Amino acid sequence: MSILCLRKYLRDPIISGLSILTALLATTSLLNAEPFAAEQTVAEAIKGQHLSVVHLWAPWCSNCQAELKGGGWIKMVKDNPNVHFYFVSVWNGGEDGAAMLKKFEITDQPNVTILADPGPRGQNHIKQFAGLPLSWIPTTWIYKGGDLRYALNYGEVRFPVLQQFLDDSESEWSHKGESKID
Repeated sequence: MSILCLRKYLRDPIISGLSILTALLATTSLLNAEPFAAEQTVAEAIKGQHLSVVHLWAPWCSNCQAELKGGGWIKMVKDNPNVHFYFVSVWNGGEDGAAMLKKFEITDQPNVTILADPGPRGQNHIKQFAGLPLSWIPTTWIYKGGDLRYALNYGEVRFPVLQQFLDDSESEWSHKGESKID
């Protein structure tokens, strides 16, 4: 009986108009929502002229754990003191994973920032971060001067490759003076 009464009111143009207006306002507020603190921190940091590595990971992820166990991340952080590393825990219910990073001596490094996205694990997890798609973890991005230089989006990073990308991102080169292909 209450459904029938509700249907009667939904035919009323004022009620229908209010329902549509409410839906539009809700959608607009979601689209204009501010990014969470972790995303804001990273978005501001990557605008700088220094080299930044953004590593999206989760402590429950076996690929992320394998990267840590091998000692690659702590070596990378220590070998590159002029690079700032952002370890952003995602799909982990807002937990930053600092306890696991501490086991591998990463938390105490001066060039490391540890952050967490508040989103959940599972079907409703975030699908982008800092304007880029996020479909797999670990994901590692390298920025310099606000520009994305390299994106390693699918799985464990190979640390010699990451080091080469860092080195390449710091080098200055151009094609001036080279002969043109006709």
